[in-house]
Amino acid sequence: MSHRPMSLTQIPGLTLIHRGKVRDVYALPGNELLIVASDRLSAFDVILPDPIPGKGEILTQLSNFWFARTAAWMPNHLSSRSLTEVLPRGTPVVEYERRSVVAKRLKPVPVEAIARGYLIGSGWKDYQASGGICGVALPPGLRMAEQLHEPIFTPSTKAAIGDHDENISFDDFVARVGGDIAEQVRALTLKLYRFAADFARERGIIIADTKFEFGIDDQGTLRVMDEILTPDSSRFWDASEYRVGISPPSFDKQFVRDYLETLDWNKKAPGPMLPKRVIEGTRERYAEALHRLAGIRL
Repeated sequence: MSHRPMSLTQIPGLTLIHRGKVRDVYALPGNELLIVASDRLSAFDVILPDPIPGKGEILTQLSNFWFARTAAWMPNHLSSRSLTEVLPRGTPVVEYERRSVVAKRLKPVPVEAIARGYLIGSGWKDYQASGGICGVALPPGLRMAEQLHEPIFTPSTKAAIGDHDENISFDDFVARVGGDIAEQVRALTLKLYRFAADFARERGIIIADTKFEFGIDDQGTLRVMDEILTPDSSRFWDASEYRVGISPPSFDKQFVRDYLETLDWNKKAPGPMLPKRVIEGTRERYAEALHRLAGIRL
């Protein structure tokens, strides 16, 4: 794994069409995209000034692992074309090969699809205030980090960079995308979560919650896209240290969020600089998740 961080990408000869919180997206011929995962880190929907070296490689390799594991029953955005086919001549392939994918261009479903198996984060705050999450009623008396009887689906809006995502009810989701798509997204989100949660638990990791993004191809097929089941999109806990009533130690960016919560920061851009120990600790946690789940060391 390269320890020289990649904060921004520039690929001469390709047109950059979107720079997200983490990924840079370039247009390709044939209705395809080149998606490059940078080492940028966002927290509370703000891109922080310090990248995490190798983070983009970890996210891409773990996503590709899950895409391969679920491809038989969950179509995804990956193209059959290789990276070397699409990179312009002179581009240093070694810098991009572990952090980039060639993907089909899809029509995004404009909502983040979230599966929750445990009561934590914004779900815990919602439960304390309303007795449920996103309009899904839950039994009284549940404690922080307690496992839910069944995983639940709680969609949220996909905010622009710098804005905050907002949880919405399933009825709101239906109003935005239509009943058929909403039902498909809910069913596939929960199926993906259950599959991954069982797989991860056997490897000592609890997936407390996770979010997916979906898109529709030219034939009308719903496909999962962007990234899946990574430390950026999921809350991974060490099963050996899990306790109800506390926020358990994690292999994701909760480590960064916990540090940021100790600061006098209003959670708006610009974000604060991160100390070296937080940068290194975050990289170590991401790398450990990749190794435990996929058996890969970069």
